[in-house]
Amino acid sequence: MTTALLPEAFRDLEPYVGEWAKATRQERYDTRLATTIEELDAFYDAIAPHAEAAIEYLNGFDLNELPEAETRLLQLLYSLVMVSYPVNVFKQPRIPDSGASFFDTVSEPAV
Repeated sequence: MTTALLPEAFRDLEPYVGEWAKATRQERYDTRLATTIEELDAFYDAIAPHAEAAIEYLNGFDLNELPEAETRLLQLLYSLVMVSYPVNVFKQPRIPDSGASFFDTVSEPAV
């Protein structure tokens, strides 16, 4: 018997769980920087069409009591947000013309 990684309605997205269902913003950002724009495009194109349905589905749960599969689905949505600017605006994983500058996030949602 195998354990589902995502809720049944979103199982088509399971190939992305290993790389993109990350617990922290820093992990998602590090994955973004280690990924080519072509891979970011593929992830974005796979997840974005399901985003509204996923949000509606997750709204049926208490954010503080999400089961594991639903937590991974939420983390995929966080990663979708993380890659949306590179895919839609920057056309590359990094912010253009930013050199070595970087800022750290000091707080983030606890989910």
